[in-house]
Amino acid sequence: MESERLEKLEAEVQILKARNARVEAEKAWETSYTRTFSIAFVTYIVAAFVLYSIGVGNFFLGALVPAVGYILSTQSLPVIRRWWIKKFLR
Repeated sequence: MESERLEKLEAEVQILKARNARVEAEKAWETSYTRTFSIAFVTYIVAAFVLYSIGVGNFFLGALVPAVGYILSTQSLPVIRRWWIKKFLR
């Protein structure tokens, strides 16, 4: 009886560890440079296509604006977030 309870608890701990590992991996993905630059690249391609479709000259150069804006916003937001949290917790 006691050993069954212990086994059940160990199984639950393993499930929680697996969940925590998955959550940590998802959190790491959300802040990764791979994600940031992948989204920026897709943004660049879509913006270039749209600009080309509507006949904008220099559409490759124009497509840099939203892509670079996205990268800058994702890199500056952690700093702003830390400042806001520090201010909020006072």
